[in-house]
Amino acid sequence: MQNPFSISFGTPPSQFISRITQTNQILDTFTASKPSNHVFMLTGIRGSGKTVMMTDISDRLRKDKKWIVVEISPERDMLESLAATLYAIPEMHALFLKAKLDFSVLGLGASIENAAPITDIEVAVNRMLEHITKAGKRLLVTVDEVTNNPYVKVFAAAFQIYLRRNYSAFLLMTGLYDNLYDLQNEKSLTFLYRAPKVVLEPLNYTAIVAHYKKTFEITDDKAENMAKLTKGYSFAFQVLGYLTWENKDKDIEDIIPEYDQYLEEYVYDKIWSEMSNIDRKIVEHLATTGETDVTKIREQLEMTTPQFSVYRDRLKRKGVINTTRYGYISLVLPRFEEYIKVHM
Repeated sequence: MQNPFSISFGTPPSQFISRITQTNQILDTFTASKPSNHVFMLTGIRGSGKTVMMTDISDRLRKDKKWIVVEISPERDMLESLAATLYAIPEMHALFLKAKLDFSVLGLGASIENAAPITDIEVAVNRMLEHITKAGKRLLVTVDEVTNNPYVKVFAAAFQIYLRRNYSAFLLMTGLYDNLYDLQNEKSLTFLYRAPKVVLEPLNYTAIVAHYKKTFEITDDKAENMAKLTKGYSFAFQVLGYLTWENKDKDIEDIIPEYDQYLEEYVYDKIWSEMSNIDRKIVEHLATTGETDVTKIREQLEMTTPQFSVYRDRLKRKGVINTTRYGYISLVLPRFEEYIKVHM
């Protein structure tokens, strides 16, 4: 039997834990008769399962004949990509031909007799959405790992206009917190600022235990030990499962060095490289002292309250620390303490 776990980013594994509450929140909103939101943003640290969750939502909506689901890249002209993708769908192609929409000047199809050619890509997508809405269809556009680049800004500005015209268009984007934060703070994209941002929290501990226990046919204690090693981090859940499957004759303690290596090379090196000197100073202190009290940490590092707050918020946005308990912080990633001690 093939290994059911995956260590490839962005590839939906056969063994994964769905975030039921957050997934249903988005699905219920999008499928409502009068949706309260047409845009959601999924964010979290690298390897937190953003792409997997987006793919899960897309696959569920594709099963409904009322929905058209398309994925476009944020690294090229997104309006052109959307128009070309929609035109290539046989059902949509027939709909546009029936409506005598001539996109030949834009390189889409042949000219249509007695129809004025549409020469602007934003207008073309507008007309497409107009007829998709009239046909009783709903369109979901998914964009993975967005950044604040010109293509995304132009597309978002156009999408904002489409929503004001009450088209049945919906947008689901994933991205790192800092990238989404930059995009939301563009003055011309106010609708994105109001768009709900779904932060992917750690996976459900009970679900991790159940998955490991069933997959490897092990005791509750062993499954719980494995779950604790992941700290609910989605990529760690996959890596530990993958390595356990490949090394069934070994104890979990024997796998930990290779587990650490995967976490280091795939995620932690990148996170570490993006930290400032003061970011590193704070996490090094957490790793070496085990202190969690914010007041004590700040005093020991000789930082003012405003100064410390800035870096605490930075580390929280990066998904490195947990701030859910008021007045306390702690490292959230599995075995990140060990990584830090080696790289200090």
